[in-house]
Amino acid sequence: MNRQIKLIWDFRGPAALKTAEHHVKHLNEFIAMEKTELKITGFKEINDMYSIAFMVVAEKEMISVRDLLKPHRGEVYVA
Repeated sequence: MNRQIKLIWDFRGPAALKTAEHHVKHLNEFIAMEKTELKITGFKEINDMYSIAFMVVAEKEMISVRDLLKPHRGEVYVA
């Protein structure tokens, strides 16, 4: 079974949610250009001052995507 890795970008401050939402647009553009194996992206408000944007990639793509996009952190993705 191929693992999936969730790459995460953290945004803090009063505009965190809007920034995370906008960042997802850029992640989707990257997916379209690079034709990545998976097409899972999203954003989530943790609280009113902290939100995240994320992109799920196949483990075999993780190193190259990580080096290009520089996420703040990552974790194993469980659907």
